[in-house]
Amino acid sequence: MVSYPVVRFWRPEKVFDLTNFHELGLAKHLVATLSTLGYENPTPIQAQAIPHLLEGRDLIGLAQTGTGKTAAFGLPLIEMLSKDPKRPDNRTTRTLILAPTRELVNQIAVNLKSYVRGMPLKINSVVGGASINKQQQMLEKGTDILVATPGRLLDLVARKAIGLTTVRYLVLDEADQMLDLGFIHDLRKISKMVPKRRQTLLFSATMPKAIAELAGEYLADPIQVSVTPPGKAADKVEQYVHFLGGKNDKTELLKQTLTANADGRAIVFMRTKHTAEKLMKHLDQVGYSVASIHGNKSQGQRERALKGFREGEIQTLIATDVAARGIDIPGVTHVFNYDLPEVPDAYVHRIGRTARAGRDGIAIAFCTPEETGLLRDIEKLMGIEITTASGERPEGLNRPARGNNNKRGGNRGRGGNGQPAGGEGRPRRERPARKPFFAADGEGRSEAPERQAQPNGNRAARNDQRKEHRKGNAPAAHGAHESANQRSRNGHGRPAQKGSGNPGPVRFGGDTGGNEGRKRRPA
Repeated sequence: MVSYPVVRFWRPEKVFDLTNFHELGLAKHLVATLSTLGYENPTPIQAQAIPHLLEGRDLIGLAQTGTGKTAAFGLPLIEMLSKDPKRPDNRTTRTLILAPTRELVNQIAVNLKSYVRGMPLKINSVVGGASINKQQQMLEKGTDILVATPGRLLDLVARKAIGLTTVRYLVLDEADQMLDLGFIHDLRKISKMVPKRRQTLLFSATMPKAIAELAGEYLADPIQVSVTPPGKAADKVEQYVHFLGGKNDKTELLKQTLTANADGRAIVFMRTKHTAEKLMKHLDQVGYSVASIHGNKSQGQRERALKGFREGEIQTLIATDVAARGIDIPGVTHVFNYDLPEVPDAYVHRIGRTARAGRDGIAIAFCTPEETGLLRDIEKLMGIEITTASGERPEGLNRPARGNNNKRGGNRGRGGNGQPAGGEGRPRRERPARKPFFAADGEGRSEAPERQAQPNGNRAARNDQRKEHRKGNAPAAHGAHESANQRSRNGHGRPAQKGSGNPGPVRFGGDTGGNEGRKRRPA
């Protein structure tokens, strides 16, 4: 029997324990449609959210992707709209759903259209990268539910193709990602265009301070439902990490693992659009069945890549975090974190693309010396130590303490004698003296004489030194003492010496066998 996390509310006196969609208050014809779609029992987020929404309450839903959030807000919206036969006026909408990416918008629209079969409700979606003129014509006669990315919606509003003064229901899906992608200003503009008297739903995987502030601006006396603890990955995801010397080692190990898993379907996550496209072209040249999806791709290119990947024509998808949420492809067997994300929560969303719909999945991370700090943050968030598949785990990456509420000590290491650090009566491990930032010709380390001997002296010399350092001409920094933000600002962090040796092919599931069995790209 599957046990789910405890559901908590801001108003805990009202808890629903309902086991079928009819008990949730949905009409018989809608329940019948769900039955034909294979929906038998509501998920926890659906069972707890739908009754509150049917009562007209504002709601904050905290749940990871893949938990049934679209139906959790879509079904009660359809139920309430169907009870009001009034048609929307031209260039207006009764319901507005905002999502951060084109893929998620399109997926929400597809799901909602499947729910309204045989009902006179009109659902449209608008995203960037598609013809705005066609979207403008589509909205001419009004729509009951509009699913949109914030940027394209504002473009259409500026053209007077759509008005928001008749919006009765507002949904913000994946709100934390919209803030991460810089949509906060767009959201505030939109909030001033919709009526104050409305029902607002906010769904997010995490509840950082910025989301709480956003909820305070948008929602009135909301109910909060949480069914997934933050930082928790799917139970059936096996997680591994390879400690490597540099980018070249990553590429070679990736190719070896893809070759060894000839029948698998993999998503490889990169940090930037440029590196994603570069890796895709390299894998394509050496014969792998591969496509890429990122912000520089047109909407048509992204849809074709996802369609080919979903149907099995493409076995490997190279992606940025644009695909980390909302992409529901049950057949994904492997997720590779080629580049570790700078935001720990993104790791959870990335690996959530596998082990979906009850299947097993494997998540493999590549970690170079300059990424150890990012891995430490990920393990601290999840409260686990990811299994080492190859390489040597750095000393600073010991098992995070479980249940430790000390914010400074949430990732306790071990003392020099191998015993757990901390604890009453135990001496604290002495930290080695912080090493100077600059290195002299790669041999040893030396202080920066201009900055120490003349702390208030020659300013021009110091400025020249900073310029050279930003250009990458300065000696390499010691990555062990440099934060992720410092590496980003300094534009360096490449290790002085690559790890020695070839990690060799690592096999997780399926039959072994070198290059044999690997499906090649059709000629």
